[in-house]
Amino acid sequence: MGSAYFNASEKQASGGPGKSVPRHPGLKKAAVIQTVAALLWIPQAAALSTAIGHIANGAGVHDALWPAAIIAVLGILKSCLDAAGGRLAFRAARAELTARRERAVAALARRSPIDGTRQSSGEAASIIGEQAELIVPYLSRYLPARFKASAVPLVILAFVFPQSWIAALVLLVAMPLIPVFMALIGWRAQAASEKQLAATGGLNGFLLDRLRGLATIRSLNAVDVTALKLRADAESLKDRTIAVLKIAFLSSAVLELFAALGVAMVAVYVGFSLLGQIGFGGWTHGLDLTSGLFVLLLAPAFFEPMRELSAVWHDRASGEAAIRALESLDGDGLTLAETPDVSAPFETRTGDIRLETVSFRYGPDAERSIDDIDLHIRAGEHVALLGASGSGKSTLLSLIAGLAPCEAGRVLIDVQDTGPTAQETIAWIGQKPHIFAGTITQNVSLGRPGVSPRQAAEALDFAKLGKLAAAYRRRQLGDGGGGLSGGEALRLAIARAASKPDARILLADEPTAHLDTETANDVIESLLALAKGRTLVVATHDPRLAARMGRTIIIDAEPAREAAE
Repeated sequence: MGSAYFNASEKQASGGPGKSVPRHPGLKKAAVIQTVAALLWIPQAAALSTAIGHIANGAGVHDALWPAAIIAVLGILKSCLDAAGGRLAFRAARAELTARRERAVAALARRSPIDGTRQSSGEAASIIGEQAELIVPYLSRYLPARFKASAVPLVILAFVFPQSWIAALVLLVAMPLIPVFMALIGWRAQAASEKQLAATGGLNGFLLDRLRGLATIRSLNAVDVTALKLRADAESLKDRTIAVLKIAFLSSAVLELFAALGVAMVAVYVGFSLLGQIGFGGWTHGLDLTSGLFVLLLAPAFFEPMRELSAVWHDRASGEAAIRALESLDGDGLTLAETPDVSAPFETRTGDIRLETVSFRYGPDAERSIDDIDLHIRAGEHVALLGASGSGKSTLLSLIAGLAPCEAGRVLIDVQDTGPTAQETIAWIGQKPHIFAGTITQNVSLGRPGVSPRQAAEALDFAKLGKLAAAYRRRQLGDGGGGLSGGEALRLAIARAASKPDARILLADEPTAHLDTETANDVIESLLALAKGRTLVVATHDPRLAARMGRTIIIDAEPAREAAE
């Protein structure tokens, strides 16, 4: 029963059978343990009603000692089982959350940086770091409570029925009304929770984006406009949060109403039966004090699992919304090119590049940005890719780097498909290199274990950033590289490439864009010095840089062609 229930809840949480939602095995064990703890109230109620019945029939207090001892022992056991089940459920939920976060981070790492459909970094960080925490109460409290609510009332009903079919009928009628109304309210709560989580992620993404562009906002005198937009988004988030809380309180009120009516009807029947006003409903001549008290003690316990479920009903809506948000990070989109883990020995890597009838589009409904290109760049060549904006120069570099798979054709590096192993021979110098929060040395090594501080310092000297490194020796760079000029950021990217001695191919995307003439000339000289003995492919609009290359290829609507010499 437990396995079938959890399998059904997995399909429900995932939105259907298409995506299975794995569960940590400890969650099932925790649910069973907590259910057994709740069922211990049945023998406790039997012992208590028996002791009171004996005392009412004239027995001495000493006759109630054994029932009292049984009640005490079962109470201690119940508390221990309840605590053990709760602890096990929490640990299992944390383990499941960790596994889901790892899968989400791995999915983000597989997404191509040129995929325009991927979430912003602020929204992804909000989902993984903040919203994902809502999965823990959903797994550790709601799922065990729902399992308990599906098992405990049926077992109690089986014990009440032999005592009084009337009392069992009252409980049986009241029980289905509660989950029906809670489900109706729950659908609304789930929709409200999804909107609230979406508003939270959007607000975090908006805030991070504006913080990164704070200097631009100030220069455009848009501080007040940005503040008003932020205030409006915060008010919208507040309203959505209040709406979710209202629905959560409503679900608790509905359950308490029906539970109170059910217990009251059972109490009225038992009371009138003991007074002799009702002589039917039992299997003999009505209820005596022992059986009546036993039924009366079980009636609140019959609804208790439903109360617990109502208390954590909001956790279900929030948890399932958080699960779907995590799964959305692994949505359909462009991913990095993947190939079998087969690579040529280091000694045989030369940097030869071949494109065989390569085609590419950014989406199934988008037009092809690259269409049937055949190209051979020999090892050690320096090639410039020229073309109008949008002609596909940067896309072509991304395909060579393996940042996205080809729709048709293939890209070969040293007669090997591009992929994780081929990328080891490639160094990338982007138009706007990202600067991470940390020291300038860390921004060169990027956490690579093969790059020592000495190698990073040599790479900085090669890129003519020795003075900058000395100035920032005791200071950290901010996220985004606030305070660095465009030329310094480009030189830092060159230093990163210089610290990768195994690289046989250098790919540069508009390295001199937005730079003044003097800085652009310095960057060109550093780039050419780094490219000695290596293959260099540059996408550029700069005729000065193109003139320094050994070959120029024009990329336009027609197949790639050599520039006229």
